[in-house]
Amino acid sequence: MSTLTPQQLVAAQQANLDAFFGVTNKAFAGFEKLVALNLQVSKAALAETQEIVTKAISAGNPGALLALQASLSQPAAEKAVAYGRSVYEIVSEVQSEISAAATAQGEKLQQDTQEFVESLKKNAPAGSESAIAAWKSVFSAANATYESANKAAKQFVATVSTVQ
Repeated sequence: MSTLTPQQLVAAQQANLDAFFGVTNKAFAGFEKLVALNLQVSKAALAETQEIVTKAISAGNPGALLALQASLSQPAAEKAVAYGRSVYEIVSEVQSEISAAATAQGEKLQQDTQEFVESLKKNAPAGSESAIAAWKSVFSAANATYESANKAAKQFVATVSTVQ
């Protein structure tokens, strides 16, 4: 029967750690983009508030103050929509990168599992055909479930993306 060597175990663990830290780095990069966006928006809002307060103080009559207030509503709504769009783009990009990494990791796991079962099959003692067939059946069912779940998740993300 085939056994995993310590080098194979170390390589597998290293690959898993690399995948984990790759996903973590992508998440932090997205977080950095959100922080930068929020700092930019906050800085712009502070400058605009200063300008608005200065104009409000210098408005000599109530009519000018009302006109100033009315002129601010449309740009504020447009800025809110632009901010929401920017957040959505950042989150979508990170989600897409993480999804791609997870898909690649899942495909690698499927390949490794299939290779392991084939190795078991080659090195199995006589009379263990039914056990190997059972293993193959279990892994085939797991792969089919994974494929089905992956397809459903991609359809869900596509549907949510079109709603946005």
